[in-house]
Amino acid sequence: MTMHKTMHTNASDKYYSDGSESCDSASSGHCVWMRAALDLANEALEAGEVPVGCVFVYNSEIVGCGRNHVNETRNATRHAEMVAVDDLRKRFCGCAIVGDGDNLPTSDAQPETQMTANDILRSSTLYVTCEPCIMCAAALRILSVPVVVYGCANERFGGCGSVVNVAADRLPSLGPELICLRGPFAEQSVELLKTFYKGENPSAPCPKKKNPEQNRT
Repeated sequence: MTMHKTMHTNASDKYYSDGSESCDSASSGHCVWMRAALDLANEALEAGEVPVGCVFVYNSEIVGCGRNHVNETRNATRHAEMVAVDDLRKRFCGCAIVGDGDNLPTSDAQPETQMTANDILRSSTLYVTCEPCIMCAAALRILSVPVVVYGCANERFGGCGSVVNVAADRLPSLGPELICLRGPFAEQSVELLKTFYKGENPSAPCPKKKNPEQNRT
């Protein structure tokens, strides 16, 4: 499988923005990938999960996707980002992916090398509907994911600056800095979260009923 048309992940690249650039056009790369993430977030909402979805994009292709599976699995670590990492690894487990050392189209002058799933992660952009939490931001940084583009801020658990900045703090043990950028569809992402939290979480533990005799005492 030969990869073509690398999507660059330089923070100074005009392709990425802080949210001030208009991304309303259906042809915008931002919008295409974030819409795919929003579809997964809607799927999570229908399944009774916190509605967050994400996709990994490499060479203008989705190579991994995920949504929250915390309630279904009773596992607090099954956030959308972690599910997407596992999905990417499953897709490319044992595959011979041809590329060159600089992740550019191959030529006669450039020797071909075999890329692993971890290599793909290090060259992909993650589009996620909500800012990664502290746990996910740290994990993505350890995995050397270069860029995250997110829809809305995570004011309760954000790891990209809303609460703490695990993504960019001087933490050499976590690896290189994770560049986190504001993308499109913040309002849509927030509305999905509001819809979820307005309703009752069917997977939440049932509150214990108090004994009337205990109440009187």
